[in-house]
Parts: sequence; structure tokens; C-alpha cells
Amino acid sequence: MGRVAVMVAPLLFTLLLLVASRCAAAAAPRHGRESGWEEGEGDWRPEEEKEREGKGKERGMFVLDRLEKVVESEGGQVRVVRGQPWPPAAVACREGLMHIGFITMEPKTLFVPQYLDSSITLFVRRGEVKVGYVYKDELVERKLKMGDVLHIDAGSTFYMINTGKGQRLQIICNIDASDSLGFGPPYLSFFLGGAGNPASVLAGFEPKTLAVAFNATYDELARVLLAQTRGPIVYYTAEPGSGGNEERGQGSNGRAARSRGARRGEAGAWRPRSREEEDDEVGDDARPAWSWRELVNRFVGLGGSGAAVANRKGKKTGGAPKPFNLYDSKPGFRNAYGWTIAVDKHGYEPLKHSDIGVYLVNLTAGSMLAPHVNPRATEYAVVLGGEGTIQVVFPNGSLAMSAAVRAGDVFWIPRYFPFCQVAARDGPFEFFGFTTSARRNRPQFLVGASSVLRTMLGPEVAAGFGAREKDFRELVRAQEEAVILPSFPETGKREKRGEKGKGEEHGKGKGRREREQPLVIEQVTKE
Repeated sequence: MGRVAVMVAPLLFTLLLLVASRCAAAAAPRHGRESGWEEGEGDWRPEEEKEREGKGKERGMFVLDRLEKVVESEGGQVRVVRGQPWPPAAVACREGLMHIGFITMEPKTLFVPQYLDSSITLFVRRGEVKVGYVYKDELVERKLKMGDVLHIDAGSTFYMINTGKGQRLQIICNIDASDSLGFGPPYLSFFLGGAGNPASVLAGFEPKTLAVAFNATYDELARVLLAQTRGPIVYYTAEPGSGGNEERGQGSNGRAARSRGARRGEAGAWRPRSREEEDDEVGDDARPAWSWRELVNRFVGLGGSGAAVANRKGKKTGGAPKPFNLYDSKPGFRNAYGWTIAVDKHGYEPLKHSDIGVYLVNLTAGSMLAPHVNPRATEYAVVLGGEGTIQVVFPNGSLAMSAAVRAGDVFWIPRYFPFCQVAARDGPFEFFGFTTSARRNRPQFLVGASSVLRTMLGPEVAAGFGAREKDFRELVRAQEEAVILPSFPETGKREKRGEKGKGEEHGKGKGRREREQPLVIEQVTKE
């Protein structure tokens, strides 16, 4: 018996250590509380978990604060916040689910050509970028500035270049997760450029297969496919004259006279080499320049005959949709306390392909986006600047969350859940986001001059509240503003309509507000 105890004791001790280590790992935050951008970038700033704990504030259940590093390289990074299904246990239900990505690129960098298993919609938060992507089998290039929105379909090969002079590029994007498997990385990237880090999907084929497919020798293949890169985001310098259309077609002009058989006959053994071997055998001057044009021409098949070049001349301004700029758009609603912009498939047609909408809201200090309900979509938002409070209510009428948020925070609101956003008193509150429907959302406001209570005002609704109709009418009509509401004074008491308001109510000006049509948030474009 004693021997058994001696043998079991170490095993129990080991199990206890394993359990303790698991608990410690679970207690520690898996990801530091970091904002989408680094310190010093305007209103974006890191937010440490210790700071939150020191203030005694808990993160709400609808605040997404777990950032995953998906790409990390010398030229930039990509971080993703995963969206959540509702209810949380419904992991198999992924309809309308999306993730929010933060892309940061240093000046003069290239995000190498790739395609994703998810569609994405880019929003340029800061800087300028040139995006090249394949649209209907043609190369399209778009130069984006701050506020531009551009959609890229799943499976469409694209690249990005930070063209801002000495400025870091910051992009917020949505990642459609409805078709993903639900485990592993938030999305899958299939890189066309690079060898090893990242690995090109082309490098997985046998050398002979590639030699025949490209009509190239093994040495020519090795110079491109074995060229090492330092991560998916690399520093890039355009070659002189690279902007011309003539260079786009140069990939096949010099080789057209050589037969495929002769080229394959010259091909020697292709032996993959290490980076050290390449450094010894090929000098820096002899290495092929990392050119996005050569990559696109060779890998995507856009470099070819003169006819192909001629076809590409009209692509930049051709049939591909142009980006949509939010900051250049007229707000759908505006008053003295803020403004809103909402864009759906009627305003930007590419949004219908992934069935999403985008919006931008700016609230003045202390103002409130009135309590409302989204009847058609779940909403994801990123705080661009300022601070505020997000309140969400459960269907049973209990408070689900009242959380303070600041620049860099991501929050989401399930469809049908009542909620409101309130700006802090010390400055404006701005947030940008995506909705899971490309149709017009038509939010239903619960309070204010355009509320459903004002629209349905009558004895039936008053009886439903168990209140006298007179008292109910006075309460519902007390708020004269719609959609975006002013804040309470510091005293916490708001003046009634005032003596001047009484005169209007009983005199000549009676019913001015009532004669107006109920206000609604209009979309940027009309049907």
C-alpha cells in the first residue's frame, strides 16, 4: 500500500502542476489590450489591460477586444478582431458573420500579390494607397485616399502599395466569415509572390510542370520563384519608367521568338537553394528587382501580346467600379448635434456581392444617437476618435451592456437588439462600421421626434404602457430633436420647452413640429 502511495503521489503532483499552469494561462490575457494602430497615430492609441483593471472597468460582452496578429513583417502588419455569432453558442450559424481587420503599412511598401478565401471591403483611415486587382479577368488599378471604400471579391488576386510620401498607411477592412470553416485563422491567404516567407502557391508545383506552363527555363523560374522576401509586406521602390504601358507587355516580347522546345531543352536541373547560397552566387545588382508589375505579369498572366496591352489601356477608368469616398459624401442626416452617413448597394453597387453596408457617425460632445433597433442587420463598429458609451439591451428588457469605448475599440450589436451610443462630454465621438446587409437598414428609433412611439402615438400604445394617454403624450412629445439628441446640462435637468415654447404651443405657432413629416435617416443615394 505504501509503495502504491509513493508511485501515485508524483503523478498527482504532476497533474496538479498541469492544471495550475492551464489556469494561469487562462487567467492571463491571450492578447495584450492593443488598439488597431500604434501610439502616436492621431487619436489611435494603445490601451493596456492593466489600465482597464486599474480603473475597475470591465469590457462589455459586445466589445471585441481580442486582436490576433495575422501578418507581421518588416514593412507592416495585419491584425484581426474576430466577429461573434449570436447567440454565442451558435457556432455553426455563420450567416452574416464578419471579422474586422487592421492593416498597417510603412511608407514605400508593397503587400505582395495574393488572393483570399473571403471577400473584403477596404476603408482607408489614413494615408494613400494604390490597389491593383483582377476584375473580370483584367487588371484594374485604383488610387485610394483617406475615406475611400473599395470592395474586393473572394478569389480576386490583388496587391497594395503605400504611395503616401513618408506617411504610414492605415486601413480598416471587413472580412466576410460566413463562408469560412469557423476554425483556424480568420481567413486564408494564397500568396502568388515570395518563396519561403511567404511561400508562393506556384512553388508547390513540380519544376517541370512550371517550366512547361510558363514556357521558361529553370533558371528563369528560379530567379523569380526562388527570390526570398521578408514577409508579405516588403519595402518596394518603383523602377524608372515602370508606370508606362509598354513595360507591362515586356514580359513576352523578348521571348516570343524562342520556341518552347528550345527553351525546355536549355533548362538544366532546378535545385532549390538556401538564402546563403543565393547570396554567394548572385550579387545584389544581379538579383531581379522585386517588381509588382513583373509579378502580376508573370503570375496572373497579364503580361502578353500587344493586343493584351491595348486591352489594358482602358482598364483604369473602364468598367470596374470606382471607390466610394465617405468623407466626400453628403450626410444622410445632420443636425446641430452630429451627422450620419450610411451607404448600401444603391450607393455603391459592389457591396451587394458580399451583402454588407458601411456607415460613418460623428457625434458632438455629450450628444446621443437615440435608442434604436436595426431590423435588418448586425452592426460592427470601430471607434475612430474620441470616447463614448455603448448601451445594449436584452430582449427581456434588462441591460446587456453599458461599456465605455475609446479610439481603436471594436464593438458589435446583434440584429434586433436595442442600443444607443453616447459621446463623452470632453469631445466629439466618431465611429465607422459595417452592417451585415446591403439593403437599406431603416433603423427604428425608439425615442425622439422620429420614433415609433411618436408615429404610433394614441390611446392603444398608452394603454400598453399602463399610463394615462395625456401623461404618455407629454412624455413622448417632450423630445423635439430626432435621431441625434442633445445632452443633459451638467445639472442633469433639461429645461422644458420654455415659456417661449408654451406660447408657440397655444398660439399661432402651434403644431409646427407636428406638421413636419417624421424624420428618418436617409441613405446617401435614393432608390
